[in-house]
Amino acid sequence: MQKSSIIPKPVAEYDLRLLRIFKAVVENSGFSAAETELGISRSTISIHMSNLEQRMKLKLCSRGRGGFALTEDGQSVYHAANNLFESLHDFSLLVSSLGSELSGELVILSADQLDQTKQKKLAEIIQIIHDNSPNLHLVLDVDSIKNIERQLLKDKAHIGLLPGYQKVEGLEYQAIYSEPIFLCCSKSHPFFERLDSEIDEQLLATAPAIHPGIDIDNEGREQLKKLNLAAKAYQFDTRKAMILSGRYLGYLPQSTIQQELNRGEFRLIQPSKLTYQFHLSLVNKKAPRELNKIALLKEAFIKVFQ
Repeated sequence: MQKSSIIPKPVAEYDLRLLRIFKAVVENSGFSAAETELGISRSTISIHMSNLEQRMKLKLCSRGRGGFALTEDGQSVYHAANNLFESLHDFSLLVSSLGSELSGELVILSADQLDQTKQKKLAEIIQIIHDNSPNLHLVLDVDSIKNIERQLLKDKAHIGLLPGYQKVEGLEYQAIYSEPIFLCCSKSHPFFERLDSEIDEQLLATAPAIHPGIDIDNEGREQLKKLNLAAKAYQFDTRKAMILSGRYLGYLPQSTIQQELNRGEFRLIQPSKLTYQFHLSLVNKKAPRELNKIALLKEAFIKVFQ
């Protein structure tokens, strides 16, 4: 009969330390690679791993000429350890949200690079947040729409700035900004020197164009039907680079290309007809863990943008 684990109930601090080392070893695929992250030698890691296996009475991994590999029990312990540390993290978030002074991270993710106007507005928002809660650690980043949605649902981010076309269950959307988006080309594109009257629907349908990569509203979909969609770019900055190549047409907000328009490097194509509205939404989880932080963010965004 197999001896039962000697890890006490509840789990001791020493066991948590061993499990953190085990987690680092697994995520670095071995002892050697985990040395840098843990700041301890390979021989010390080996001793800690042996202690963990002895305390659990389980074989967690194999290491030798064949390389590092988890056993079936090791995989189960790794997943359980992840859940344990996630729970500890959630507990810390909950406790930090209960105090009168907000602290910890405040994560804002945007699906697009912000133009100068939006950067200035974001700067105002940062001022408000810092003046109200100086102990908050702000994290601002750009990510894909799918990743932002995933981070919000997992409470890994507090606010997302996303196009407001496609709504995901469990998330709350509030439109904060709207601007027209226009079909454009760069100076090296064959359409640049043509008059708008010379660009008919048949000619337009032959030119390679860029799909925005997301589901947009009916007005936008009708505009895209007129184009030869031969490429895809989810974000404004990558779409702009493709248009700069002179090989593609694409839709962009005028604010994103205003400098290029002023320098004569870009032009709008039939701006009175080939246009639709871009809507930017403030997105958060409907039932977030850190409600106070999201309330602070939403109040600041709405004050600045509206």
